[in-house]
Amino acid sequence: MSYMVNGRSGRAYNPRMQSAGSHSVEALVRAGLGLLEAHSDSPRLDTELLLAHALGWPRAALYTRRADRLAPEAVERCFALLRERQSGRPVAQITGRRDFWTLTLAVTPDVLVPRPETELAVERALARLPDTPGARLVDLGTGSGAIALAVASERPAARVLATDRSAAALAVARANAVHAGLGQVDFAEGDWFEAAPGSWDVVVSNPPYVGEAELPQLARDLGHEPRVALTPGPDALAALRQIATAARGHLAAGGWLVLEHGATQGGEVNALLRSLGYESVATSLDLARLPRVTEGRWPGAFRGE
Repeated sequence: MSYMVNGRSGRAYNPRMQSAGSHSVEALVRAGLGLLEAHSDSPRLDTELLLAHALGWPRAALYTRRADRLAPEAVERCFALLRERQSGRPVAQITGRRDFWTLTLAVTPDVLVPRPETELAVERALARLPDTPGARLVDLGTGSGAIALAVASERPAARVLATDRSAAALAVARANAVHAGLGQVDFAEGDWFEAAPGSWDVVVSNPPYVGEAELPQLARDLGHEPRVALTPGPDALAALRQIATAARGHLAAGGWLVLEHGATQGGEVNALLRSLGYESVATSLDLARLPRVTEGRWPGAFRGE
């Protein structure tokens, strides 16, 4: 198999056809860019993360050691990972980890890859969670544990519960909690509030919110992630509506519901919370200036549906 080196007008880069001394780190980075530029929105970042992982180096070493020559077996390891990314597999699944908040989380095909925009849900949940011992937060549909563990890392005295209906996802989240030293987080298997009885100061969730019909139009990466965590079916708002409705019976008076949603769903989710009786409803923008998280305060006892 040959590989095009970016910017070298058609010259093929084939590790099996070159001598070991001809493989500089700089040339390998160029080759990676050539492979991924049509298959990724961030080809340089992906290339650097994969090469650093394959070589066992910090990412900065790709610059400080760019003139180093690599042995053929090291080059083969690098191209094996680049080919996986070229096929559409997310970088985090290839490397088995993803940085999120201040944590490094394990990632498997059983969970969504934690994304930067979800850190906004963590920020808003922390802003609404009382900074007092025993404050209670539940993360519904925790997946890798990203939101729950990020909150717990900032509020060690809070009671944090992470739920998911997938036992495989919960296994990943539990392992991430152990790795992060966050033994105060509890885990429960079940569908939404089936696993979270009682009253909570904050309910936070990043539920599936992609309509079934939209899936084929989205990035190829999503084909490697669990479908059940991406879409609730034909109605993109089904899970958001279910959580917002049921949360009224599980929030303490004055408690907050914090929901991540799609970038085009802010208005609908905002209106939904208002129609259900939530107060102080507000939608926050992510770093791309897109409406991403909507929150609302529950004023009192459950009033019925």
